[in-house]
Amino acid sequence: MGTSTTGRRSAARERLLETAGRVFYARGINGISVDEVIVEADVSRATFYRYFPGKDDLVRAYLQEEDRSIRARVGEAARTAEDPADALRLLVVGLEGQICGPGFRGCPFINAAAEYPDSAHPVREVVAEHRTWFINAVTELVRAIGHPNPERAARAVVMLRDGAMVGGYLDDPKATGDSLALAVDAVVGNGR
Repeated sequence: MGTSTTGRRSAARERLLETAGRVFYARGINGISVDEVIVEADVSRATFYRYFPGKDDLVRAYLQEEDRSIRARVGEAARTAEDPADALRLLVVGLEGQICGPGFRGCPFINAAAEYPDSAHPVREVVAEHRTWFINAVTELVRAIGHPNPERAARAVVMLRDGAMVGGYLDDPKATGDSLALAVDAVVGNGR
């Protein structure tokens, strides 16, 4: 699904995903109807349903695209960093750049979880998969740094990141990013 019979990605599906990502993030998932996505993506209703049986399927695909993007950034940080501590700092600096950016409205996964309170809902499954992966990725970086309790430290880093995502939306983004970097260094540095 998402590719044509020739193997190329569908331009219409890509427009739907790009539009959904933009409007869901800016205005909330439950605040946007399928009809609004269809109109803004400039596709027909039949085209929408060819790729997505319903809105929840589109929401899942939107979050899966977000997940892919974040995994790529984490991979890039790991590849370009001089060491695991530097990789962790790159992730924090990257987050600071995100929370200071125009139109920032918090973490798309936290936002989706707030709009889908049933933890068994398929949308929440995507959120849970992303969080599990993210916590594991941070744990591996903290372990590589040599922290004596990498699981605990990683959970603290993720909690700080979650707080920064909210703080960056509600408060001064620059101050929030600076505080996050300081707090992450304190958590990780205390274990060395």
